[in-house]
Amino acid sequence: MRPAETTAKRSIRCAIYTRKSTEEGLEQEFNSLDAQRECAEAYILSQRGEGWVALADRYDDGGFTGANVDRPGLRQLLADVEARRVDCVVVYKVDRLSRSLLDFARLMEVFDKRGATFVSMTQQLNTNSPMGRLTLNVLLSFAQFEREIIGERTRDKKTAARKKGKWMGGYPVLGYDLDANSCRLVVNETEARLVRDIFSIFLRNRSIVQTLEAIRNKGWVLKSWTTRKGKLHPGEAFDRPALVRLLTNVTYIGQVKHQGTVYPGEHEAIISPKSFKGAGQLLNVRKRGAETAERRAQGSLLEGLLECGVCGVECNPATPTKTAGSILIMSASPPRNGEPKLVRDRA
Repeated sequence: MRPAETTAKRSIRCAIYTRKSTEEGLEQEFNSLDAQRECAEAYILSQRGEGWVALADRYDDGGFTGANVDRPGLRQLLADVEARRVDCVVVYKVDRLSRSLLDFARLMEVFDKRGATFVSMTQQLNTNSPMGRLTLNVLLSFAQFEREIIGERTRDKKTAARKKGKWMGGYPVLGYDLDANSCRLVVNETEARLVRDIFSIFLRNRSIVQTLEAIRNKGWVLKSWTTRKGKLHPGEAFDRPALVRLLTNVTYIGQVKHQGTVYPGEHEAIISPKSFKGAGQLLNVRKRGAETAERRAQGSLLEGLLECGVCGVECNPATPTKTAGSILIMSASPPRNGEPKLVRDRA
């Protein structure tokens, strides 16, 4: 009589991954992520005869796009797959895992390397079979195509709205508030006076540094705003980039900018075109280095005191150029042998 054969099956540890592109509805007691997990648990339960067991760990990404893999829940899932704590990844639909064919191929490579399979329960796909892998790639191609079409429509809609001068969202602008009903910018008179004062100070002082100093002395800060969910973003202190952005923002003259083109806006201007143009001209002058002559007129502290230790030629001050950790200084006049010499200061 032949010995009894063992019929016990190896347990297949199943990780359930869920994702939702937006945060809308996630605050509800039973949201989309919970619905996806409940369906996946029911599917795994139906496969208990094959040894499938749902892991208690949750791999949820609420408010994350499927266009990339920069998601905390997915990172944790991949870490557990790498540690061989997961035998099978179960999702509600293929595009919950990824909408990018390239990213999906890389994820499948990680799964295959660690012996983990992938199952999409509503599409009856299982990477255990060649046909399942082929169908999976076809469906994913359509998912990526759909994502690209949606992105294209969104860009076209944004361009059309900008041409009509509409506000298309983003960080709130100092000097304006957003009307929740019309989604238009309305002037905040208190902040508008502050913006006008900043332009006046800059036009008077003609200096970014002095303008920043005046702003900080007065205790002025950037706009404070609250998100739709009630999270407060207090106004931060002005710095140089923030001041330059304010002085070059066409919103203040009643215009909107999109992809380098400026269109008339629906909102009211709070800065005159003359003041805005004057500030822009001052900033452009600074970019062209108009202060070079002024700096040269002031002279240099060590001018005429330094000489080359090799040829004895007097060194002139110049803008340093870093090359392999050295500073190159051109000599003021040719050395005694009649040839120009480049002195390398190993400072």
